[in-house]
Amino acid sequence: MVVALRSEILHFGLARSPSSHSLSRSLRLQQNAPLRLSQSRTRQHFGIYAVSSNDFRVGVNIELDGAPWRILEFLHVKPGKGAAFVRTKLRNYVTGNTIERTFRAGESVDEANVDKSLKQFTYKDAEQFVFMDMVSYEEARLNASDVGEKSKFLKEGMECNVLTWNGRVIDVELPINVKLAVTETDPGLKGDTAQGGSKPATLETGAVVTVPLFVNIGDVITVDTRTGLYSGRA
Repeated sequence: MVVALRSEILHFGLARSPSSHSLSRSLRLQQNAPLRLSQSRTRQHFGIYAVSSNDFRVGVNIELDGAPWRILEFLHVKPGKGAAFVRTKLRNYVTGNTIERTFRAGESVDEANVDKSLKQFTYKDAEQFVFMDMVSYEEARLNASDVGEKSKFLKEGMECNVLTWNGRVIDVELPINVKLAVTETDPGLKGDTAQGGSKPATLETGAVVTVPLFVNIGDVITVDTRTGLYSGRA
């Protein structure tokens, strides 16, 4: 009886287990299954991806003629006759130049591998701005010409995003809103309100912005670094 029972158990297990042929075929199918990538972002070369012009957005980084570019503006155009296209305005990270360029709809363009890391602006050394990683204490330097107009709102101790491309520091992104003290402006008059007019004010970084009449020397205000406009008192 024990032998018969063991025989039935073995027979039951074999009936429920997949054959070695089925397992082998399943493994081959899994190994040969194609790797699926997004249609809008596909790998062109090792470590390099391509982005479709249909997916262009403000802030997307692309590589053209061996240089990194940032998309500032884009417009998808579908004329009544002819093929659709995308009109763009681009800024070269390295030179700072801006150009207008048109791409065919659906055209693939290499995506620029721009890395972003948070660093603190520590000091200015001659014509270079020095940023430090507060964990590794490694320094990154950016020429004053590359910082450009952003230097007007750059204050020591401020944390910024430093951008690198192929190991080279190419740009810095300031916080959208920064708090800066007013060092020079005409005195406010009694009864002045936000709707009562405006006046120029010099900030601790040397930037000059337009502020309401009630703002006085020593006040700390908030400035939008994208526009350079006064946002309010801090």
